[in-house]
Amino acid sequence: MKKQQILTAFLFLFLGAMGGCQQKDVDYTKAAANPAFLHQSVDKLTEVITHDIFSPPVASRIYAYPQVAAYEVLRHDFPEYQSLAGQLNGFEGIPQPAPDSAYCFPLASLNAFLTVSRSFIFSAHMLDEYEAQLYEKYREMGVPEEVYNRSIRYGQAAAKSIVAYAAEDGYKQTRGFRHTVSQEPGHWAPTPPAYMDAIEPFWYKVRPFVIDSCNQFAPVKPSSYSTDKESDFYKEVMEVYTATTNLTDEQRQIASFWDCNPFVMHTTGHVMYATKKITPGGHWLGITGIATRQADADMMETLEAYTRVSVALADGFISCWDEKYRSDRIRPETAINTLVDEKWVPLLQTPPFPEYPSGHSVISNAAAVVLTDLYGPSFSYIDSTEVAYGLPVRSFTSFNQAAEEAAISRLYGGIHYMPAIVNGAEEGKQVGTYIVSKLNTRKGSGKAVAVKE
Repeated sequence: MKKQQILTAFLFLFLGAMGGCQQKDVDYTKAAANPAFLHQSVDKLTEVITHDIFSPPVASRIYAYPQVAAYEVLRHDFPEYQSLAGQLNGFEGIPQPAPDSAYCFPLASLNAFLTVSRSFIFSAHMLDEYEAQLYEKYREMGVPEEVYNRSIRYGQAAAKSIVAYAAEDGYKQTRGFRHTVSQEPGHWAPTPPAYMDAIEPFWYKVRPFVIDSCNQFAPVKPSSYSTDKESDFYKEVMEVYTATTNLTDEQRQIASFWDCNPFVMHTTGHVMYATKKITPGGHWLGITGIATRQADADMMETLEAYTRVSVALADGFISCWDEKYRSDRIRPETAINTLVDEKWVPLLQTPPFPEYPSGHSVISNAAAVVLTDLYGPSFSYIDSTEVAYGLPVRSFTSFNQAAEEAAISRLYGGIHYMPAIVNGAEEGKQVGTYIVSKLNTRKGSGKAVAVKE
């Protein structure tokens, strides 16, 4: 009888242990799809991009491909989402998972994101500790070893296919080319204090993700350069000069908040040093993270938002840079110093590329259109993206309001004329609207996601 009691007790312990393992499996399945892991990964990529001082256009490319890789992997856990194959230019999809095999797709998705990210950045070692800690969390939550290894392999296979897709976008072919500075009046010239070469003069040759071509939404031509005080150009110059010499504290704060210059040079006597900041695209991905957290989006919804915004940013930069080097327009700093006041200095440091149109105006409005499609026209939020860079938060009642403020900040900063701001904003809206209409992430619906009330 005693032996029977022992066997019975052992049986209950065994069944209890089995039940515990089954419950653990259920728990890991839920815990694995924690959107916080995705937010942390995007934030880590932003940290590396800022450290490596990638230019705004290049940064937008670095953001986009890892998001696409992660999206294509994770959607296998969410059958209502569809592949971007055939929707992104030249994209045929990624390898499919083995049928009848168990995967932890959130783990595979994050692995694909980080693996693709590594192939585009310089300081890949900055991801080592974070990646090891992330994967350890998946082991601790009980992902079976076989499933864990299979998921990692699938993430790496997906990443390999995305890196191969990226290799065909023309980026490598644009390396090493420099912009020839024209000696004709009215054309762009290097500006103080660093007098840097113009960046990415051939960015228009990079393959866009969704728009048909770099010049699909080309803005109207800017006014012609003129020293005539009655000309449109001279009036635009004076508008910048007048505005910047009468700035309010609020306008100064707005300019600084949206500066997003990744490499600001400082000069003290004979000493020069630089500070690093987030790029415009990084700022809008920060806003995307804030919005998805506030909307309590799950991991797939969060990744959908990051992917759509990243694509809009990348195409916005390609569209904008096409016109920048076609019009090759003089910056306000050069024009004002030549025509009005040789001692005038803009509030913000002039970035090293031609003036027209305003890049921040283009990409901010493109991103705002996409986010409005996702979360509606009256989405209020507090933007804390710049806190890490020593700036206070700002509050907005909509994404469009934020985009408008980002655009006008370029006037307050003294780095753009109003036509570049107004026409750039319109260009960005056209890019964003086109992407919303063409890029479908939900099956059976042109709408990306139903707005949560």
